[in-house]
Amino acid sequence: MHAGLVHGASPGMTPARGPEPRIRPARLDEAARLADFARGTFLDTFMGEFAMGYPEEDLNPWLAESFAEQAFAAIIADPRTGVWVAEHDGAYLGYCTAGDNTLPLLGASAADGELKRLYLARSAFGSGLAGRLMATALAFLDPERRRTVLIGVWSGNLRAQRFYARYGFVKAGEYAFPVGRVRDREFILRRGPA
Repeated sequence: MHAGLVHGASPGMTPARGPEPRIRPARLDEAARLADFARGTFLDTFMGEFAMGYPEEDLNPWLAESFAEQAFAAIIADPRTGVWVAEHDGAYLGYCTAGDNTLPLLGASAADGELKRLYLARSAFGSGLAGRLMATALAFLDPERRRTVLIGVWSGNLRAQRFYARYGFVKAGEYAFPVGRVRDREFILRRGPA
């Protein structure tokens, strides 16, 4: 799902407002709050920054399904999936999810890992938080660098593509990502074992 639509990934910078944000596993009792945050960051990215202009009759049902509390509860409860939130003073600044691969790449399988989502709130742009979330997800997916890891990223998100390239990801394929009847051109990025 438009994974890795990362914003403001400047390594080494910390927020000027005090201690570094904390990254921790998401809890089941916060599924509704995380779903709301995730929906907001998606809308901010695609309807705001990229001005995608999805028709409401396509976007609204897709949002209702993709960002439902039940959908996030299922992801959080799945032992094969990692879900992390980054927070500061109780406010979410970002989140990421990772697990077994579901991307349609020839030769890939569920045994491969997948970074499914990585989003930040605008207030965290340029803080280095994207790199910290990425490191958390990679440590979960591939602690010994022996597994192939895949990411789906929108073809127009050049900043995210550059960010992932710094972690050794290269374009390995494409697919059409559905938002209702709309089909976005999505790149599949791959990083092989070391």
